[in-house]
Amino acid sequence: MNGKKVNWFFLTTILLHLLIVVLMVVFRYVFTLGILANFVVSSAMIVVPALLFLLGSGDSFVEAAGFHRIRWSTVFMIVLFTFLTMPLTTVINTCSMFFVDNAVTEISGQVLELPFVVAFFFMAVSAPVCEELVYRGIAYRGYRKSGTLLQATLCSALIFAVGHMNFNQAAYAFVIGVMLVLLVEATGSIWASIIYHVVFNGYSVCVMYLAGDALESDITAGMPGGLTYEDTLLYGLGVSLVMAAVMTSIAVCVLIWIARNEGRIQRLQEIWTTRHERKGKMITIPLIIALLLAFAFMVAEVILYKIMI
Repeated sequence: MNGKKVNWFFLTTILLHLLIVVLMVVFRYVFTLGILANFVVSSAMIVVPALLFLLGSGDSFVEAAGFHRIRWSTVFMIVLFTFLTMPLTTVINTCSMFFVDNAVTEISGQVLELPFVVAFFFMAVSAPVCEELVYRGIAYRGYRKSGTLLQATLCSALIFAVGHMNFNQAAYAFVIGVMLVLLVEATGSIWASIIYHVVFNGYSVCVMYLAGDALESDITAGMPGGLTYEDTLLYGLGVSLVMAAVMTSIAVCVLIWIARNEGRIQRLQEIWTTRHERKGKMITIPLIIALLLAFAFMVAEVILYKIMI
């Protein structure tokens, strides 16, 4: 599957998402999707179209996904890399919360009603594996056939971010998407991004359950001096910025170590050194339409939410 087909796949997933939203609105008095059904439908919306497009192209799923062995020492360093990059994603998440609500916190009440094991499986195992197979496996490798490594990295990160269909998650998902591609190129295996994604989401689920009802309470509760919501965000942002500056620098060193450990440091460097190579067109009409539809949906969602509250 090449870049053009990836763009058609992405447009299909956006249209499916919009169709399901319309059906839920039209039949809201007949049925509503519970949180578990939402998890299943969300994964199916990207996996099924991706597999259908892949089958239509005649490519092997195993080859398209990129399953290759990595060293155990690399696995441990990927886990370390994951935790080192968390402050950076926290900074981006906090910045987005000045403008939109935290999407994960919004559904935390429903999630906490599920047994921990069930929530952990769907949020920290099933969803990450499905997303990695599609975005860093099928989609990224498809883009890589049509453009430079840098173009493929940015395009796959873009559709991964926009595919979340909300501004809050899209903001930090783009950065995570780039880091995941770097891990895939540093190791030559989709297992690297799967491990990162599982650890990242797993940590979030554990924190959600440990915090419990605190996530549903007022964010300013218990803060000294009656700080406002914005004051609290600024306080958290300041702390996260300091941590991100230090830990992201260490994360870069860890990424380089991983690439050297897997004998792929040159491949990692090629993402930048080959950026000026002339290849096929990456931005096509289906991608533009998909991005416009997704952006319009996210804007409408924010406006409707503001009206309702």
